[in-house]
Amino acid sequence: MAQSESRDELIIGRNPVMEALRSGRNIDSLFVARGERQGSIGKIIAMARDAKIPVKEVDAKKLDFMCGHARHQGVIARVAAHAYASIDDIFAHNLGAIIRSAECAGAHGIIIPQRRSAELTYTVAKTAAGALEYMPVARVNNLPSTIEDLKSRGVWIYGTDMEGETWCQTDLKGPLALVIGSEGKGMGRLVREKCDFVLSLPMRGEINSLNASVAAGIMMYEVSRQRLGLKAL
Repeated sequence: MAQSESRDELIIGRNPVMEALRSGRNIDSLFVARGERQGSIGKIIAMARDAKIPVKEVDAKKLDFMCGHARHQGVIARVAAHAYASIDDIFAHNLGAIIRSAECAGAHGIIIPQRRSAELTYTVAKTAAGALEYMPVARVNNLPSTIEDLKSRGVWIYGTDMEGETWCQTDLKGPLALVIGSEGKGMGRLVREKCDFVLSLPMRGEINSLNASVAAGIMMYEVSRQRLGLKAL
C-alpha cells in the first residue's frame, strides 16, 4: 500500500502556506482542493501563480492522503528538497574545501585576492569543518604585488595550468607558494608571469580541468609527500 508523503516535504494549511509564499520559500508546487476558492485560498493561488509555482487542483481526498488526514484547510504546498546554490555558494564551498585540505596537508596559510573571491562566511567555515580555526587566511588587494613580496622573502611561486610541467616530477621540497587559478579562466596573465614554475595535472578523460579545490588538494599533498620523503604510488 502506498504511504502518505513525508511531513517534512509539505506545508499544510492556509496560514502556513501563505507565510511560506510571502517569505519566498522554495516551493515546487501548490495543491488546492478542487473548486475551493473561498477566503484566502484565492489569494494563495494568485501569489503562487505570480511566483511561477504550478497550481494543481485535486480532490480533497487526495489532500487527506498527502498529509495523513491532518487539517489541511484545502491547501498544501510541496517544498523543494534543496534550493539551488548561488555562484557565491560555489566559491564559498571551494574556499572552505581548500582551507580544510591546506590545514590537513600542513600549509602555513592561504592568500586570497580582495576582488572576485569568496569571503570568510558561515558557509566557508562550515565546509572547512573546523580547519579555519587553525589556518590563517590573508586577503590582499594586489595579488601580483603580493607574489613579488613572497619572492623577496625566499618563497618560490608555483602556478598551476594545463600547459605546465608534470606536477609529480618537480622538486617541491623548498619554501613555496601554490597558485590555484579560478575554474574556467585559470590564472590571470600578470599572475602567471610572476610564477617561477608552472605545473600541470594530467587529464586522462574528455574534460580538461578539475574543480579548483580538488586540484589544490592534489598539489598540496604532493608537496607534503615530497617533504615527508614518501614514495609516489
